[in-house]
Amino acid sequence: MKSTDLLLDGFTRIDDEVREIASGLSKEQLEHRLDPDGNSLSWLLWHISRVQDAQVADIAGTEQVWITEGWAERLGLGLDPADTGYGYTSAQVAAVRGVSAEELVAYHESTFARTSEVIGSLDDDDLARVIDESYDPPVTVAVRLMSILADDFEHVGQAGYVRGLVLRR
Repeated sequence: MKSTDLLLDGFTRIDDEVREIASGLSKEQLEHRLDPDGNSLSWLLWHISRVQDAQVADIAGTEQVWITEGWAERLGLGLDPADTGYGYTSAQVAAVRGVSAEELVAYHESTFARTSEVIGSLDDDDLARVIDESYDPPVTVAVRLMSILADDFEHVGQAGYVRGLVLRR
């Protein structure tokens, strides 16, 4: 197994979980917040895709599918195209609404397709390439991909938990 196969397996698991978590949920269920400042499923699923999209595009030196495929307009959230949800306030989380489960999944599938394409084009030399020297040690492509996976796994776990509670209401 190559390193890129392992990375792709991780992103495939995220993709599977996003589809499973969103499946069959109404907009109301997606927008429910467990408390006034909690993250909704809409925000969690959107953020998983946005972080992956933005950071993979940075690694590849390409535009994000959020822009190139028109997802910023298609989802109609009225957000700055550079927004990924990082550091959002409670009010900003609440503004990620009005998007269906199908739309969230479709955006994620576009993001995952691009991620798969980028990872499939990498070799071990590419994974060792330094992309951010502001850290000690500097961040490589491999480290950034693992960071994206860690963030996505954290949020997909949260989304699975929130889904379970929303369905029990």
